[in-house]
Amino acid sequence: MTGMTVNERPVAFRLDPRTPLLYALREAMNLTGTKACGGGPACSGACMVLVDGVALRSCAITLAEAEGRIITTIEGLSRDRSHPVQQAMVAQQAVQCGYCTPGIVMSAAALLQRNAAPTREDIEGAVPNLCRCGVYPRLVKAIEQAGRVMQRQERVSAAPAPGISPEDAAKAVPALRVTPGG
Repeated sequence: MTGMTVNERPVAFRLDPRTPLLYALREAMNLTGTKACGGGPACSGACMVLVDGVALRSCAITLAEAEGRIITTIEGLSRDRSHPVQQAMVAQQAVQCGYCTPGIVMSAAALLQRNAAPTREDIEGAVPNLCRCGVYPRLVKAIEQAGRVMQRQERVSAAPAPGISPEDAAKAVPALRVTPGG
């Protein structure tokens, strides 16, 4: 078994340790906010998660490499969608189809955790995600705004995304196929 902490919860996977973290999260834990995006050089970054606070492509890290580490997915970033990056993305209308959005949010959150006042160059270097809808100008504005919110220079309040509430979604998720423990 491979053990780690996912979204502040210790888990142990009974999967081949060579399994990409992406598939363990999506298939074994039903954390489908982390998107499969092709892997390898074609990876758009939609599979981005935080591993010990660093944004990494979950398609490129195995369970063995994730052993003992702290993993945060989009679901664990903010259960009520109140994280400044999530709010700023909505406020700046930086979301189009939404497929790449979770990965972008995770990359931006990792950047802002290290540097709440990034330059445009910092943002471009730290958020390598590919958005086929082309929201880059609004994306940069959203990340800058989220940084100002994190520095308490500004407030942002955008409505949560439409759909199932996080509380209702948690009730609907089938039993996880993971074993608690470390």
